[in-house]
Amino acid sequence: MNLSQIKSSLILLLVAVIWGFAFVAQSQGMDYVGPYTFVFTRSIIAGIFLLPVIFFIHKRQGVKLNVSKELIIGGICCGLALGISSLFQQFGISQTSVGKAGFITALYIVIVPIIGLVFRNKPSPLLWISIVLAVCGLYFLTMNGSFTVGQGDLLVFICALCFSCHILVIDHFSPKVEGIALACIQFFVVGALCLVPMLLFEKPSMDQLFAAWQPILYAGVLSSGVGYTL
Repeated sequence: MNLSQIKSSLILLLVAVIWGFAFVAQSQGMDYVGPYTFVFTRSIIAGIFLLPVIFFIHKRQGVKLNVSKELIIGGICCGLALGISSLFQQFGISQTSVGKAGFITALYIVIVPIIGLVFRNKPSPLLWISIVLAVCGLYFLTMNGSFTVGQGDLLVFICALCFSCHILVIDHFSPKVEGIALACIQFFVVGALCLVPMLLFEKPSMDQLFAAWQPILYAGVLSSGVGYTL
Protein backbone atom coordinates (compact mmCIF):
# COMPACT_ATOMS: atom_id res chain seq x y z
CA MET A 1 0.00 0.00 0.00
CA ASN A 2 1.52 3.33 -1.07
CA LEU A 3 1.33 6.68 0.68
CA SER A 4 -1.63 7.87 -1.40
CA GLN A 5 -3.66 4.76 -0.53
CA ILE A 6 -2.85 5.13 3.17
CA LYS A 7 -3.95 8.77 3.06
CA SER A 8 -7.21 7.85 1.31
CA SER A 9 -7.90 5.08 3.83
CA LEU A 10 -7.33 7.45 6.76
CA ILE A 11 -9.68 10.01 5.19
CA LEU A 12 -12.38 7.33 4.85
CA LEU A 13 -11.80 6.30 8.46
CA LEU A 14 -12.36 9.92 9.50
CA VAL A 15 -15.57 9.97 7.45
CA ALA A 16 -16.76 6.80 9.20
CA VAL A 17 -16.22 8.45 12.60
CA ILE A 18 -18.06 11.61 11.52
CA TRP A 19 -20.98 9.61 10.14
CA GLY A 20 -21.14 7.42 13.23
CA PHE A 21 -21.85 10.46 15.40
CA ALA A 22 -24.24 11.75 12.74
CA PHE A 23 -26.71 8.93 13.39
CA VAL A 24 -27.06 10.16 16.97
CA ALA A 25 -27.53 13.74 15.74
CA GLN A 26 -30.15 12.66 13.23
CA SER A 27 -32.08 10.74 15.88
CA GLN A 28 -31.98 13.69 18.31
CA GLY A 29 -33.00 16.16 15.62
CA MET A 30 -36.17 14.18 14.98
CA ASP A 31 -37.31 15.10 18.50
CA TYR A 32 -37.90 18.64 17.25
CA VAL A 33 -38.41 18.63 13.47
CA GLY A 34 -39.71 16.29 10.79
CA PRO A 35 -37.56 14.31 8.34
CA TYR A 36 -38.12 16.67 5.38
CA THR A 37 -37.17 19.67 7.52
CA PHE A 38 -34.07 17.99 8.90
CA VAL A 39 -32.76 16.88 5.50
CA PHE A 40 -33.59 20.28 3.95
CA THR A 41 -31.82 22.35 6.59
CA ARG A 42 -28.72 20.13 6.84
CA SER A 43 -28.36 20.13 3.06
CA ILE A 44 -28.72 23.90 2.65
CA ILE A 45 -26.22 24.45 5.49
CA ALA A 46 -23.80 22.04 3.79
CA GLY A 47 -24.13 23.81 0.44
CA ILE A 48 -23.57 27.25 2.01
CA PHE A 49 -20.62 25.87 4.00
CA LEU A 50 -18.89 24.75 0.80
CA LEU A 51 -19.34 28.02 -1.12
CA PRO A 52 -16.47 29.89 0.61
CA VAL A 53 -14.35 26.72 0.45
CA ILE A 54 -14.73 26.68 -3.34
CA PHE A 55 -14.00 30.43 -3.52
CA PHE A 56 -10.80 30.30 -1.46
CA ILE A 57 -9.47 27.19 -3.22
CA HIS A 58 -9.82 28.79 -6.64
CA LYS A 59 -8.48 32.11 -5.41
CA ARG A 60 -5.39 30.38 -4.03
CA GLN A 61 -4.91 28.43 -7.26
CA GLY A 62 -5.56 31.50 -9.38
CA VAL A 63 -8.06 29.72 -11.65
CA LYS A 64 -11.76 30.13 -12.29
CA LEU A 65 -14.30 27.42 -11.58
CA ASN A 66 -15.33 25.65 -14.78
CA VAL A 67 -19.11 25.39 -14.49
CA SER A 68 -19.54 22.84 -17.25
CA LYS A 69 -22.68 21.08 -18.43
CA GLU A 70 -21.29 17.84 -17.03
CA LEU A 71 -20.81 19.44 -13.59
CA ILE A 72 -24.43 20.62 -13.52
CA ILE A 73 -25.82 17.28 -14.71
CA GLY A 74 -23.58 15.42 -12.27
CA GLY A 75 -24.64 17.66 -9.38
CA ILE A 76 -28.32 17.11 -10.18
CA CYS A 77 -27.95 13.33 -10.51
CA CYS A 78 -25.91 13.06 -7.31
CA GLY A 79 -28.35 15.36 -5.50
CA LEU A 80 -31.40 13.33 -6.48
CA ALA A 81 -29.72 10.07 -5.42
CA LEU A 82 -28.50 11.57 -2.13
CA GLY A 83 -31.84 13.24 -1.40
CA ILE A 84 -33.85 10.04 -1.84
CA SER A 85 -31.28 8.09 0.21
CA SER A 86 -31.26 10.65 3.03
CA LEU A 87 -35.05 10.79 3.27
CA PHE A 88 -35.40 7.00 3.50
CA GLN A 89 -32.70 7.03 6.16
CA GLN A 90 -34.31 9.84 8.14
CA PHE A 91 -37.75 8.22 8.09
CA GLY A 92 -36.19 4.89 9.03
CA ILE A 93 -34.20 6.32 11.95
CA SER A 94 -37.44 7.60 13.46
CA GLN A 95 -38.71 4.01 13.65
CA THR A 96 -35.63 1.98 14.60
CA SER A 97 -32.58 2.23 16.84
CA VAL A 98 -29.52 4.29 15.98
CA GLY A 99 -27.26 1.24 16.09
CA LYS A 100 -29.40 -0.77 13.70
CA ALA A 101 -29.79 2.18 11.34
CA GLY A 102 -26.03 2.67 11.24
CA PHE A 103 -25.30 -0.98 10.52
CA ILE A 104 -28.00 -1.44 7.88
CA THR A 105 -26.94 1.74 6.10
CA ALA A 106 -23.36 0.46 6.06
CA LEU A 107 -24.49 -2.53 4.00
CA TYR A 108 -23.86 -0.39 0.95
CA ILE A 109 -20.25 -1.56 1.28
CA VAL A 110 -21.38 -4.97 0.03
CA ILE A 111 -24.28 -3.82 -2.15
CA VAL A 112 -22.03 -1.66 -4.34
CA PRO A 113 -19.79 -4.57 -5.46
CA ILE A 114 -22.85 -6.75 -6.04
CA ILE A 115 -24.34 -4.09 -8.33
CA GLY A 116 -20.90 -3.95 -9.95
CA LEU A 117 -21.45 -7.53 -11.15
CA VAL A 118 -23.93 -6.10 -13.64
CA PHE A 119 -21.03 -4.15 -15.13
CA ARG A 120 -18.81 -7.28 -15.12
CA ASN A 121 -16.65 -6.18 -12.19
CA LYS A 122 -15.71 -9.56 -10.73
CA PRO A 123 -15.42 -9.39 -6.91
CA SER A 124 -12.70 -11.23 -5.00
CA PRO A 125 -13.41 -14.27 -2.76
CA LEU A 126 -12.83 -12.07 0.30
CA LEU A 127 -15.79 -9.94 -0.78
CA TRP A 128 -18.15 -12.92 -0.67
CA ILE A 129 -16.91 -13.74 2.82
CA SER A 130 -17.62 -10.14 3.81
CA ILE A 131 -21.13 -10.39 2.37
CA VAL A 132 -21.89 -13.52 4.42
CA LEU A 133 -20.61 -11.86 7.61
CA ALA A 134 -22.61 -8.69 6.89
CA VAL A 135 -25.84 -10.62 6.29
CA CYS A 136 -25.32 -12.57 9.53
CA GLY A 137 -24.77 -9.33 11.40
CA LEU A 138 -27.90 -7.83 9.84
CA TYR A 139 -29.90 -10.89 10.95
CA PHE A 140 -28.82 -10.67 14.60
CA LEU A 141 -29.37 -6.91 14.75
CA THR A 142 -32.80 -6.72 13.10
CA MET A 143 -34.62 -9.96 13.89
CA ASN A 144 -36.76 -10.12 17.02
CA GLY A 145 -38.34 -13.13 18.71
CA SER A 146 -41.00 -13.50 16.01
CA PHE A 147 -38.40 -13.39 13.20
CA THR A 148 -39.77 -10.19 11.74
CA VAL A 149 -38.11 -7.05 10.47
CA GLY A 150 -39.45 -3.67 11.55
CA GLN A 151 -40.70 -1.07 9.09
CA GLY A 152 -37.90 1.28 10.09
CA ASP A 153 -35.33 -1.43 9.28
CA LEU A 154 -36.83 -1.87 5.81
CA LEU A 155 -36.75 1.87 5.17
CA VAL A 156 -33.09 2.06 6.16
CA PHE A 157 -32.30 -0.94 3.96
CA ILE A 158 -33.92 0.84 1.00
CA CYS A 159 -31.74 3.79 2.00
CA ALA A 160 -28.66 1.52 1.76
CA LEU A 161 -29.70 0.49 -1.76
CA CYS A 162 -30.15 4.14 -2.75
CA PHE A 163 -26.79 5.10 -1.20
CA SER A 164 -25.20 2.36 -3.30
CA CYS A 165 -26.59 4.01 -6.41
CA HIS A 166 -25.39 7.38 -5.11
CA ILE A 167 -21.83 6.03 -4.77
CA LEU A 168 -21.92 4.65 -8.31
CA VAL A 169 -23.16 8.00 -9.65
CA ILE A 170 -20.34 9.80 -7.81
CA ASP A 171 -17.87 7.25 -9.15
CA HIS A 172 -19.02 8.15 -12.67
CA PHE A 173 -18.92 11.95 -12.39
CA SER A 174 -16.22 12.79 -9.82
CA PRO A 175 -13.21 11.96 -12.05
CA LYS A 176 -14.60 14.27 -14.74
CA VAL A 177 -15.45 17.40 -12.69
CA GLU A 178 -14.31 19.23 -9.57
CA GLY A 179 -15.33 17.23 -6.50
CA ILE A 180 -16.10 20.08 -4.08
CA ALA A 181 -18.25 21.91 -6.64
CA LEU A 182 -20.04 18.66 -7.41
CA ALA A 183 -20.76 18.15 -3.70
CA CYS A 184 -21.97 21.73 -3.31
CA ILE A 185 -24.45 21.47 -6.17
CA GLN A 186 -25.78 18.13 -4.95
CA PHE A 187 -26.58 19.60 -1.51
CA PHE A 188 -28.63 22.43 -2.99
CA VAL A 189 -30.46 19.89 -5.18
CA VAL A 190 -31.27 17.84 -2.05
CA GLY A 191 -32.60 21.01 -0.40
CA ALA A 192 -34.78 21.79 -3.41
CA LEU A 193 -36.10 18.23 -3.42
CA CYS A 194 -37.22 18.51 0.22
CA LEU A 195 -38.52 22.09 0.16
CA VAL A 196 -42.06 21.52 -1.16
CA PRO A 197 -42.93 18.44 0.97
CA MET A 198 -41.44 20.21 4.00
CA LEU A 199 -43.77 23.19 3.52
CA LEU A 200 -46.78 21.00 2.71
CA PHE A 201 -46.50 18.31 5.38
CA GLU A 202 -44.41 19.73 8.23
CA LYS A 203 -44.50 23.56 8.20
CA PRO A 204 -41.59 23.97 10.63
CA SER A 205 -41.38 26.96 12.96
CA MET A 206 -38.29 28.93 13.96
CA ASP A 207 -38.73 27.67 17.52
CA GLN A 208 -38.42 24.08 16.30
CA LEU A 209 -35.33 24.89 14.24
CA PHE A 210 -33.64 26.71 17.11
CA ALA A 211 -34.42 23.79 19.44
CA ALA A 212 -32.73 21.40 16.99
CA TRP A 213 -29.83 23.69 16.02
CA GLN A 214 -27.07 21.48 17.44
CA PRO A 215 -27.91 18.19 15.64
CA ILE A 216 -28.82 20.10 12.47
CA LEU A 217 -25.55 22.05 12.51
CA TYR A 218 -23.50 18.90 13.10
CA ALA A 219 -25.29 17.03 10.32
CA GLY A 220 -25.03 20.01 7.97
CA VAL A 221 -21.41 21.09 8.47
CA LEU A 222 -19.62 17.89 9.50
CA SER A 223 -21.70 14.96 8.28
CA SER A 224 -22.73 16.53 4.95
CA GLY A 225 -20.34 19.40 4.26
CA VAL A 226 -17.17 17.61 5.41
CA GLY A 227 -18.11 13.91 5.35
CA TYR A 228 -19.76 13.59 1.93
CA THR A 229 -17.19 15.89 0.33
CA LEU A 230 -14.27 13.85 1.69
